[in-house]
Amino acid sequence: MKAVWKWSPAALALALSVNMAAAGPEIVSGPGADPECFAPWSADTKYFQWEARPAPYRVAVVNGFVGNTWRIQMIKTAKAYAEDPAVKDKISEFKVVSTGTDAPAQLGAIEDFINQGFDAIITIAVSPDGFDRVIRLADKNNVVLVPFDNVLDTDKVMQVNEDQLAMGRTWAEFLLKELEAQGKTSGKILEVRGLPGNSVDRDRSIGIHEVLDGSGGNWEVVQVVGNWDDGTAQKVTADAIAVHGTFDAVAAQGGTTGVVQALRDAGHPMVPIAGESENGYRKLVAQYAEDGLKGISIGQSPGLVAIAMKAAISALEGNVMPQLISVPLPVADYSSLEDGVNFWTDLPDNFFTVNEFPPCGVNISGPAIMAQSEEDVK
Repeated sequence: MKAVWKWSPAALALALSVNMAAAGPEIVSGPGADPECFAPWSADTKYFQWEARPAPYRVAVVNGFVGNTWRIQMIKTAKAYAEDPAVKDKISEFKVVSTGTDAPAQLGAIEDFINQGFDAIITIAVSPDGFDRVIRLADKNNVVLVPFDNVLDTDKVMQVNEDQLAMGRTWAEFLLKELEAQGKTSGKILEVRGLPGNSVDRDRSIGIHEVLDGSGGNWEVVQVVGNWDDGTAQKVTADAIAVHGTFDAVAAQGGTTGVVQALRDAGHPMVPIAGESENGYRKLVAQYAEDGLKGISIGQSPGLVAIAMKAAISALEGNVMPQLISVPLPVADYSSLEDGVNFWTDLPDNFFTVNEFPPCGVNISGPAIMAQSEEDVK
């Protein structure tokens, strides 16, 4: 006699939920693959492993905001890397979309790619939270979801980033050192922030204020929003000078070329500036360092998208991967700038200078990047 099992609705729901929970990556022991490239964020970073599947893979990049040169260069870099001989044969289909600053639109685009059967989705998150639903859907479908740059406040997905807190701290430490050399332990500092609502903007600002607040000095910080964009940063810096007068230093998360131009246009003295890795900014620091523009340039590279893509492919191949991958901060200051090495007089001002990652074997040339279009790939 053959037994027939009947499942109650509650038991069936429980079985389905257990099956869904088991999807996605396993949490395993380290070390992970290629640790010089995919370095764990800390000793406490956990490790993921997805079931290996054969190449080639369907890969999508879901960007949010696209209104500044960094994002445009990031999209071009993603396209250039997808054509790199090291990965080209591993990608059967490659898509890029930009959804703007609306979080539901970005979540909808990610869901759409999951439902289409894409293997990996690389994204710059519009917000550091609110992604729980798409994370669960990605895990259910064994899709590798990799936020980078503006990452999520979760340890449920593999993520790639530079240490934004450390970047903010390094900027502020540099400014304090330069101001101390001038005999200043108090004064007025202009902080040009990035795109509101993003984890990068938040964490960099926290790092800046941790150092300034802990210095024992009496620092008045004036904050303006520059959206990491030269034109916007130039305008808000000019407005700040018109309202507040002279500043002793500037901490600019981005749009740094525009910040310096605003100082020059206003006849403002050249002061220590902590900024990003725009080629134009580095040109100006090299030119005006002797006039007081003591600048530090730390690059949040658009090339992070290539590392995120490389990490996604490695995960799809079944390799053990850190949940949070740390990319070292590329730092240059007025004492180490060299034309043709870490800035280029023959490249546009809005080109971001840091796009090579030797430990990962990734080095995307400026001409290869600039040859790409910024349009979506649909």
